Amino acid sequence: MTRKRVLFLLSTLVLLAAGLIAFTVSKDSGNDKILSYTVDTKSQDLQLYWKDDKGIILKSIQNLKTFVESKQTTLLFAMNAGMYKQDNSPQGLFIQKGKVLSPLDTSKGNGNFYLKPNGVFYITINNTPVVCNTTAFSDNGKIKYATQSGPMLVINGDINPAFKNGSTNLNIRNGVGILPDNKVIFAMSKAEINFYDFADYFKKLGCKSALYLDGFVSRTYLPEKNWVQVDGNFGVIIGVTKVDK
Repeated sequence: MTRKRVLFLLSTLVLLAAGLIAFTVSKDSGNDKILSYTVDTKSQDLQLYWKDDKGIILKSIQNLKTFVESKQTTLLFAMNAGMYKQDNSPQGLFIQKGKVLSPLDTSKGNGNFYLKPNGVFYITINNTPVVCNTTAFSDNGKIKYATQSGPMLVINGDINPAFKNGSTNLNIRNGVGILPDNKVIFAMSKAEINFYDFADYFKKLGCKSALYLDGFVSRTYLPEKNWVQVDGNFGVIIGVTKVDK
């Protein structure tokens, strides 16, 4: 083999490698637009929080962090858990440790919460996670935590037909879905995104059902991915903790 041909082959390999690297970076950067955290509710402690032991609404992730740390636990993940009223009370259903603190809302109205179908994310007393349409929800007395919001993002494996591909209705969004292995995935867009693309994220992960939680006010605390937002003025907050050793 001549020296000229060897140089040609080496140059070709370099170009192919560069192309592969470029493709990999491009592919990964698409995923970087959405921050996500997967929870195994069978082995991790996921709870819905609203007030502290004195009955004071927590409101911010920082206040939640301080609260759980006072109980010798570490906050691994936190995210606002749905919409709320002006007084920071939950909008729609809220169940905490088996107690219904706010009833299911089946009425009609304006805004994202009432964009049908809306839905409920809940965890049973045996730690099974579920996302379902509001109309399909039934409290059988075996629900440990529940929060209602809307609209549904993914319904029976399909994107909510109310969403339009290419919509210019852009916003920061966060939501929750159930993965094929029955783990829970929480996601928040790092940049403004429309409902269709956000729902498509859950669909591509294989979620048969996924629920929108809230929009521009959304915050996520996930230090393992160097994403630390501890502000906020929320109602219910999702938190995953571990006991300090």
